Amino acid sequence: MNTASLADASAEGASTKPRLDQKSGPVTSLVFAGLLAAGLLFAGWSLIGDVTDAGTGSTAWLPYLLLGVALLIALGFEFVNGFHDTANAVATVIYTHSLPPNVAVMWSGCFNFLGVLVSSGAVAFGIISLLPVELILQVGSGAGFAMVFALLIAAIVWNLGTWWLGLPASSSHTLIGSIIGVGVANALMHGRDGTSGVDWGQAAKVGYSLLLSPLIGFFAAALLLLALRAFVKNAALYREPVGNRPPPWWIRGLLVLTCTGVSFAHGSNDGQKGMGLIMLILIGTVPMAYALNRAMPADQATQFAAVAQVTAQALRQTTTLAAPAQPRATLSDYVRTRTLTPEVVPALAAMADSIGQQVRQAGSLAKLPADAVANVRNDMYLTSEAIRHLDKDPTAKLDASSQVNLKAFKKQVDDATKFIPLWVKVAVAIALGLGTMVGWKRIVVTVGEKIGKTHLTYAQGASAEVIAMLTIGAADLYGLPVSTTHVLSSGVAGTMAANRSGLQWSTIRNLLMAWVLTLPAAIALSGGLYWLFVKLF
Repeated sequence: MNTASLADASAEGASTKPRLDQKSGPVTSLVFAGLLAAGLLFAGWSLIGDVTDAGTGSTAWLPYLLLGVALLIALGFEFVNGFHDTANAVATVIYTHSLPPNVAVMWSGCFNFLGVLVSSGAVAFGIISLLPVELILQVGSGAGFAMVFALLIAAIVWNLGTWWLGLPASSSHTLIGSIIGVGVANALMHGRDGTSGVDWGQAAKVGYSLLLSPLIGFFAAALLLLALRAFVKNAALYREPVGNRPPPWWIRGLLVLTCTGVSFAHGSNDGQKGMGLIMLILIGTVPMAYALNRAMPADQATQFAAVAQVTAQALRQTTTLAAPAQPRATLSDYVRTRTLTPEVVPALAAMADSIGQQVRQAGSLAKLPADAVANVRNDMYLTSEAIRHLDKDPTAKLDASSQVNLKAFKKQVDDATKFIPLWVKVAVAIALGLGTMVGWKRIVVTVGEKIGKTHLTYAQGASAEVIAMLTIGAADLYGLPVSTTHVLSSGVAGTMAANRSGLQWSTIRNLLMAWVLTLPAAIALSGGLYWLFVKLF
């Protein structure tokens, strides 16, 4: 090959890369600013309305100041999560020239927004259940605020650090490490073994999903690419893009569809992490407005009280022991230690009876006296968690009727406590969606250029995106947090391996290091910050 041919080939190869240096126009900046302002105004107006309707009557300014700071930090976490994680969703459509970079980013942001709005909340409360029970019960105290600030700031710091280095680290991994760090630090500060500060059963469940999801991404994407090669013989699918021309319309449509699906799934899964933490903040600062679902109709509250009474009676028939003098303490110890003692069932019966009576006397959750709301909510939380552990405890000897009653009562309790107001969803959706539009280039370059040794083909991009979309969607269905970053980047690596394109092992090594270091780094950061904030607060 002569010098001219080499120059032409070099120019063609260089032109294959997308242009990532295009500036956003003034219209985009105006839309960005408008959405940000609208989101803040709607959230503020809704928050003030809820607090006013609840009639808290508090004139103290410090809790509201802490509330505002905590909400901004929580939304900041989702904003960082947006540009850190969602860059993975747009990398394939950008590097196959299916969409221009700015269009792809805005498109992804819109579907992240929609994904958050329709999310179920199961992941949000699954994350919360990892936190130490004693801190959840006193979330409005100084220790409660220290917990929220520590885990959020630790997660943001690590996410920003890995983003700066262009490493697709996992926001889910980071947040869970931060939660474990707070739990371990809290246990050590109270003179207990550090392992007692975390619900390790739930942590193991979450850990398995985080461990298995990238393996699923790698092997499933590789198998899907091999299946495409076997059954779809269109050679254009398996070639690198030529210049900056977009692919054929049907390939382009498939890639845009998969990008849309990953963005939507990312919003519905990752957006919930911020929601759960915001609900903890709201419960701690304005319990009268957010500790219980005030929108529950009065007839449903009547049914709630009836189910509580039936459950209490069924539990009393299974034991000859009287209720302990402090049923709350008994259930709290059980939830924290998972050690089933004979006093747990009568304590659970007493708590169910007490909760039912208080709701029956008030007539609805909205009419509970202000000084009783926080206690009733804590009783409901303890009861729900105790039932959850009891259901999985092989040593529990409950008849079928009692188990049915417990499950029905738990559903009633969860409906009363595990809810997310619309404005919280909207605020998180805007933070995540707008975050998608900022700072995405570093991660996009890593996924698009630095995992494999060859340019991403159309089939590789579609295979990785389809598997990521399905994996995240399935995890959301089961209430499990997974990492969009790990699933998609491992999917791209899997397609490169299946295509025998070769892997850039320096990048793979960095990704593995980020995966290995994220958990201990987040644990150390959040544990240290928690200790510091407890001393300050």
